[in-house]
Amino acid sequence: MERMHCSSRLSADVASRTSATGLSRTLIASAALLLMFVAPALAGKFHAYSCRTPAGEAAPADGWTGSVAKEGAYDQYAINTCSTGGALTAALGEQTTHFGQVDMATWAFETPAHENLVAATIWRATRSHYRGGEKGTYETWMSGPVPTQTFDGCIVPLGCESQGEVGHPFAAANRVAVPAANLGAHLYGNAACFSGFRGEECGNGFGDPSGYAVAWYMYAADLVLEQTEAPSASNVGGQLASEQPVSGTSDLVFSATDPGSGVYEALFSIDGSVLQTTPVNENEGHCRNVGQTMDGLPAFLYLQPCLKSLTADVGFDTTRVSNGPHHLVVSISDAAGNTATVLDRSILVENKVRGPCNGTCDEHAALHATQARLLRRAFIRRYANSGLTLSGQLVDSAGSPTRRAMIELRQQASYVGARSVLVATTTTNASGGWRLYVPKGPSRLLTVGYRSHTNDAVFAAQLQYRETVRAGVRLSAPRVARPGRTFAFRGYLAGGYTPRGGALVSLEIHYGGEWREIALLRTNRRGAFLYRYTFAAIGPATYRFRAQVPQTSGYPFASAASRSRYIHLAG
Repeated sequence: MERMHCSSRLSADVASRTSATGLSRTLIASAALLLMFVAPALAGKFHAYSCRTPAGEAAPADGWTGSVAKEGAYDQYAINTCSTGGALTAALGEQTTHFGQVDMATWAFETPAHENLVAATIWRATRSHYRGGEKGTYETWMSGPVPTQTFDGCIVPLGCESQGEVGHPFAAANRVAVPAANLGAHLYGNAACFSGFRGEECGNGFGDPSGYAVAWYMYAADLVLEQTEAPSASNVGGQLASEQPVSGTSDLVFSATDPGSGVYEALFSIDGSVLQTTPVNENEGHCRNVGQTMDGLPAFLYLQPCLKSLTADVGFDTTRVSNGPHHLVVSISDAAGNTATVLDRSILVENKVRGPCNGTCDEHAALHATQARLLRRAFIRRYANSGLTLSGQLVDSAGSPTRRAMIELRQQASYVGARSVLVATTTTNASGGWRLYVPKGPSRLLTVGYRSHTNDAVFAAQLQYRETVRAGVRLSAPRVARPGRTFAFRGYLAGGYTPRGGALVSLEIHYGGEWREIALLRTNRRGAFLYRYTFAAIGPATYRFRAQVPQTSGYPFASAASRSRYIHLAG
């Protein structure tokens, strides 16, 4: 039967589950200290990935539970191979016949308390078999938020032999956006034998390559969870909470709880602007934002990623603030972005004497850019063309050129935990002009900055450029191959920054008018990869191959593909 996509109405009987005042130091010391504050409840959201991340990396299937029917459970399967790049599989084998309204395999998802599912995208594929004359029929379906509220069903006699593409996780045909009416606390994926009367049989012995008479595969899920309750803080203490003046790194100690996704970050705001964000506790890596979202929300691999209760000791770097009085607010957020205030007070910052003047020592100087268009949005380049020259002018607060001032160029690569590093410096000319060469590199944040004093912790003026760089992918292969003889694809990724565990590379063949994945590889620490391949004994033809690199949170390059390599298969 030709592969089709369809939905069908399924029987309910077979469903299973927040001022600087200019006061003297003495007056500032009497500023208010809030020892406990709970913010109003606001709905926060975050993503949780199941089985695979959008970049194709293996992920746990947190919140999913597999089961099979208790009656006649032989040759029924609820299998989890997500940790090895597989899927959640609900299936009935074809070794035996199966009984209608009795034999069923299910994967059930349940949200934790205090969280609710508000959006979900599932990548699934199904395959079913049917033989004419059978009284029962195999079927697959999803349901939620209760077992009897079905969607995305497939029944063979109604013309739906399969859905999506088995073995191709992110094929477009596998993507299912869960309807709003089916969202809530539960989702279910099912494979079953159905009949009009209990006990009627579905057949076996179809010769399925996987040995299943019916199977539902879930390759990935992008789940958006909502939490309406905010965290709370108490027992506030430490230097930052009580001492005046403050200097260097000043510690803040507090206890915090959160009923849902857990305590995630401490946010330090000075005079109304967030200046520092610090993770409170990564919970053995569970409470780490893995990114890859399109809506700016954080994403995690677990439904309750962060600790619900903890005592924290976090430091605030006061050298990032000018000396003098400031209004400080410290808040905590949970993984969903709900916040609560921990500390609200005026502080007096007194750090070491500032260094020599840089140029005119103007704290209100301004930097102008020659290529102003590059400042408006992120610009995209190939790795080979990622080097560029930036230029502009430094002027004082009156708009006059500032000469003999040092200008810095710093770079922060686009991966979690990357630091801002100094790349180059230059000195302005008689007209205040500056020019800096940016070498080839990864996707990054480029900052051109001027410090009014040489040892200032922060820039008095700066320009920031966001450059997105496509990965430099190289692939080589022989031009001619023969059936049955093994040859090798070799390649590497240019530009460095390969993660410790290697970067993902998809080796693909152009077949049937589209690119299809042959193998998902991981490079070594130097970015090199190798894959051995053997053509089957088929007639002479020319085939087109490429290596494609997906964008991932640990590799600071945008997705890109190598040049195509053509291999002629000799007769």
